[in-house]
Amino acid sequence: MRLLALDEKALALGLKRHQGLAEAKAMCPQLDAVAADAAADLRFLEALADWCSRYTPLAARDGTDGLFLDITGCSHLFGGEENLLSDLIFRLEAMGLAVGGAISHAPGLSWAAARYRMHQPLESRIIRPDTAGAVLSPLPVSALRLEAETVPLLMKAGLRTIGDLMCLPRAPLARRFGSHLIKRLDQALGREDEPISPRLPVAGLSLERRLAEPVAREEDLLFMAGELSRGLAPMLEERGLGGRLFELSLFRVDGAVFHVHAGSSRPLRDPARMEALFAGRFTALQDDIDAGYGFETLRLSVSHAEPLESRQMDLARPSRSTEGLADFIDQASARFGAGCLMMPVTRESHLPERASAFVHAQEVLSAADHAMRSSQPYRPARPIRLFRYPERVEAVAEVPEGPPVQFRWRRILHRVVKAEGPERIAGEWWLDGEEALTRDYFRIEDEAGRRYWLFREGLYDREPGVPRWFLHGLFA
Repeated sequence: MRLLALDEKALALGLKRHQGLAEAKAMCPQLDAVAADAAADLRFLEALADWCSRYTPLAARDGTDGLFLDITGCSHLFGGEENLLSDLIFRLEAMGLAVGGAISHAPGLSWAAARYRMHQPLESRIIRPDTAGAVLSPLPVSALRLEAETVPLLMKAGLRTIGDLMCLPRAPLARRFGSHLIKRLDQALGREDEPISPRLPVAGLSLERRLAEPVAREEDLLFMAGELSRGLAPMLEERGLGGRLFELSLFRVDGAVFHVHAGSSRPLRDPARMEALFAGRFTALQDDIDAGYGFETLRLSVSHAEPLESRQMDLARPSRSTEGLADFIDQASARFGAGCLMMPVTRESHLPERASAFVHAQEVLSAADHAMRSSQPYRPARPIRLFRYPERVEAVAEVPEGPPVQFRWRRILHRVVKAEGPERIAGEWWLDGEEALTRDYFRIEDEAGRRYWLFREGLYDREPGVPRWFLHGLFA
């Protein structure tokens, strides 16, 4: 068993990471060691990343003990970079965390300054591009985020600080220690770009409201959601867009963050409908959202938007049937979940069991789903009840390719009095390969007046195997 993480007191006692636990307890008998839980640490770090999204939507995890925040274009909202960093560190330390932070033009430089200059004054941790070399020079080579085996090799060669590396020719360094060393050095100096991949997708439009007093009641949260919706509507209208998926982020005073998602079947920018969607979501999630001492910040984001054209209302014959259906589907989906309502749609396929399917009602009404619901040519009558899988029957026909005279289904013999067909449907060889066989469908009626839909799979003397009969549906 080895030490994976240490606090400041343990470091002051001379303990080191990856040191054996027995050796550490021999050095410090009063050592308090707790079993590591990597999954819990990861959840905590992700919760911190959500909390930091109040400063910027571009928050990314850095390994298991850090975060990268891209604050480009955000610092002026907090009165400058120094005020932003001060507020961030103050709030995290108030939660009982030991935090180091730095701001620079390069992620590698910020990483090094945050970990190796955390006790420096706050203003010295905001690094300008022209001072990057001077800041990095006295730092140890481990500040370059090098591979574990590279640092001891550099120390043996007498290269202990980054300044020692900066004064040497680059070609010999790359030959001896690898190109990774040169890459990390260039990233720290800002000579090579290092993109930050945010942990969550960044919304195209968002609006935030910071409250002077925290709110905890559901009525107040809905009122604020309505206010944010009314603020987003002009922004959507200016861009000719309508929102399909909305996210309401609730920042609790103790640092917890809750995300409430609401979707729409069609693009919308009506504030009343947005507020109604979140009313349904709050009703469904009332036991999952713990307001605690209240929420101090609310943010409404449009996670997915689509073009929305303005349409003229027919004043002579006003009709809102489609809109009413869409409202009902949206409200039901918000209250009971997106999969509570299903609707049939047609698909491009010759085989009956593939020609239709049930999908979520919101997808059916969406503009993006029109291609799936494309117009279909006229087809002969189909049975009222179509089996999900055709059932095998034993049938007897007068001629090889004629209609059946009688068939046995589920151990009951049925004699055919009327038959219509065949309706020939070729197999989809591009999907099923050589197993795709031709089908001849027949609409038949037995002595009791019951009507069935049977088909023969395979053609005599023209397709491999012996043709088989199946029952695919019932007309009545």
